[in-house]
Amino acid sequence: MEAEWDPRDPLGEMEFLKKLRKHNEFPTVAIAQAWLDRADCEAVLEGQARHAFVRGVRHKPRPGMMDDSRWRAGYARLAPLGLHFELQAPWSQLDEAVRLARDFPNTTIVLNHTGLPSREDIAGWRAAMAALAERPNVAAKISGMGIPDREVVLTAIDLFGTERAMFASNYPVDSLRASFDTIYGAFEEITRGFAAAERRALFHDNAVRIYRME
Repeated sequence: MEAEWDPRDPLGEMEFLKKLRKHNEFPTVAIAQAWLDRADCEAVLEGQARHAFVRGVRHKPRPGMMDDSRWRAGYARLAPLGLHFELQAPWSQLDEAVRLARDFPNTTIVLNHTGLPSREDIAGWRAAMAALAERPNVAAKISGMGIPDREVVLTAIDLFGTERAMFASNYPVDSLRASFDTIYGAFEEITRGFAAAERRALFHDNAVRIYRME
């Protein structure tokens, strides 16, 4: 779960979730927010990592940011703290992500929302995703499409394999386009011909492993 309630107070956000977990035992794990190019990056990351339920951080980098030396200095702090990186960026920025994954092979990247595909250039999206999938430290969350697009879903699984892809919810945002049951019903229908172990990986096992929920 990622809360992202107030970018001005990322540490306060996790304190809020800590209180929720104390009373509700939920969320199981969380993704925190951190601005990797800011002067307080070190203190924020260390503060987030002190929470045993925090698994990684999310940042939506602007074009060119993943190649910036200051931002990369913050990114380099993730792996030593046991944190992975949740990337939300359009597929046109994935060439930067390829270089990032190559240069920091010990840091896991989880790509959000299937790389934000565009129907206007599905071939460009596929090529960008294929290049990123070559990096073994990258996994993909198949989400953020509203009603899942069969071609996009099957292409993402084909590129990342059933060991590095997983289905995810983008609720409550996706509720503007489809119900939760509709979205997951589509995932179920699209993968109906897969082996049971592959479906279990996509719907459950990969998330448990990658987010270290064992």
